[in-house]
Amino acid sequence: MSTAERVERRLTAILAADVVGYSRLMSADEEGTLAQLKGHRCALVDPKIAEHRGRIVKTTGDGLLVEFASVVDALRCAVEVQRGMAERHVDIPQDKRIEFRVGIHQGDVITEAGDIFGDGVNVAARLEGLAQAGGICVSGRVHEDAYGKLDVSFKDMGEQQLKNITRPVRVFRVVPNGPAELLGKKSSGFLSRRWQVIGLRHAGMALVAVLLVLLGAAYWRFQRSEPQSSPAHRLSMVVLPFKNLSNEPEQDYFAEGITDDLTADLSRIQDSFVIAPSTARTYKDADPKRISRELGVNYLLDGSVRRTETTVRINARLIDARTGAEIWSERFDGDWTKSMQLQDVITGRLARRFDLELINQESRGAEIARTPDAVDLAMRGWAILNQPYSREQLAQSQGLFEQALQIDPNLPKALVGLADTLAMQVNYRWTDAPADQLTRAEDAIGRVMSAFPNDAMAHFVKGEIQRARGRNVEIAVTAYEAAIALNPSLAPAYGGLGGAKIRVGRSAEAFVPLQMAIKLSPRDPLLNTFYFYIGHAYTHLGQFDPAIEWCRQSIAVKPFWIAYADLAASYAWTGHQSEAQAAVVELRRMRPGYTVARWLEDGNGWSDNTVFRTEFQRIAEGLRKAGLPE
Repeated sequence: MSTAERVERRLTAILAADVVGYSRLMSADEEGTLAQLKGHRCALVDPKIAEHRGRIVKTTGDGLLVEFASVVDALRCAVEVQRGMAERHVDIPQDKRIEFRVGIHQGDVITEAGDIFGDGVNVAARLEGLAQAGGICVSGRVHEDAYGKLDVSFKDMGEQQLKNITRPVRVFRVVPNGPAELLGKKSSGFLSRRWQVIGLRHAGMALVAVLLVLLGAAYWRFQRSEPQSSPAHRLSMVVLPFKNLSNEPEQDYFAEGITDDLTADLSRIQDSFVIAPSTARTYKDADPKRISRELGVNYLLDGSVRRTETTVRINARLIDARTGAEIWSERFDGDWTKSMQLQDVITGRLARRFDLELINQESRGAEIARTPDAVDLAMRGWAILNQPYSREQLAQSQGLFEQALQIDPNLPKALVGLADTLAMQVNYRWTDAPADQLTRAEDAIGRVMSAFPNDAMAHFVKGEIQRARGRNVEIAVTAYEAAIALNPSLAPAYGGLGGAKIRVGRSAEAFVPLQMAIKLSPRDPLLNTFYFYIGHAYTHLGQFDPAIEWCRQSIAVKPFWIAYADLAASYAWTGHQSEAQAAVVELRRMRPGYTVARWLEDGNGWSDNTVFRTEFQRIAEGLRKAGLPE
């Protein structure tokens, strides 16, 4: 074999960084500079690289070379590091600050013994040299892939002739849109951003604003008194179900909606870890210390809602879950039918207390008038949709969303809910008209995304639609990743991403997002599907023993027809014929008349990826061994 044949190449995103004025800093204070640089690396830089799935290729005295599988991950990591460095410099004199400059390029590299070489590395290093102190420069390739996916702007610096690079390179300077926007987390998920219709959005923003101040102060005190090893989880919290104190039990969905709204907004806090509402609901009325112990959170928020015909009262309190002590409580009253009045009362009170300009800006946002009855129907649809999937449950939620849209055809909450319901019916083969349903779903989600392009839930549902369609499933991967970037606590998006990874032939990459979905929401209504997809990934990889274990866990949570298919095949491949036959019996009980031919038909509809279909054939052969009729 020739040397050329042994060379391993791959396409990767390369980040090069170094310290501006490193020689001057070392000359002035060698020990202090080294200590400061080590502190920044340990507390900020290295954790951020790990968080965004980067790999440190090598380090020099003042520099780093890092590779990422994703251009978006590389740029987000760089933006977060530069913002974090700016915050750490607040009390440090200008002449003693350690400031990084960063260059990012995407290119083909040669790999050898863990190192990377080639023009791609050289371009990244030259781009870093063009960046200002605390700045980031990227190549045209990075700009093309990352544009619109993060809340940053790009200043075109034109084509640059870089040293020792034969061709000119188009260069862009990254320009942050503002301190609150650097992470691309400005917009919340769908369930948290459309409540202007009844004033709840402003109630949510009011509560979040208070929490930002209080949790920030609590974080400062806690950091001084109790240093911890994991800064990402110091602001860990759960929003418990708000109690419905109204006389109408059917208003429970209204209180659940507030839980969803606040959970999504609180996940915007930098370095927060917020438990998903579906798991939070299982801890209603539980002891705070038990919640802290079992969920690993430091704070909890709970409260109550009392709605009469024309008014609504929201009581909320923040509790230190480790001690059970109440940190803060507040009450918000408003006219249910006049969202602007409710908005003014709440935001005015908070402005007087905290004098936050952000609150004043939010309070002046345009009010979107909606029909309360349509909103009620949509929220009821979501309350049902946020339950374990079944044919009957999806049909019921679809009916409610369609009723809402008959009253208000442009209600975003109902459009997203309908699209999600239609996609799930196709994905789990609970419809006789898949093409028509996906067309309706795409139309609905397209209308929402044209008006609200940064809505996390809309991006998630776009992924569900594309995954159900089964063609170009890579588009679904991109949609799920966009949803996660907008709402890092959206557990179903991680679950969908894991499922999509299997369908694009990259089953080994499915485990990380699926485990994150479980970590974020360990009691999620979709937990059986999260467990199943882990088992399904193992089945596709031909690792049948762990596939059996995870499929059994999925079934133990809630029986799921497709889990029995993987279970039967895995048992057959491992020589457990009686268990395989028993799984086939359960599969055909849930899907009467199911055959190997139907399985292959389903697989061809789920993905057009050749790797996926090859692996799927192996499962089909296992089903034959298990005794599933041809």
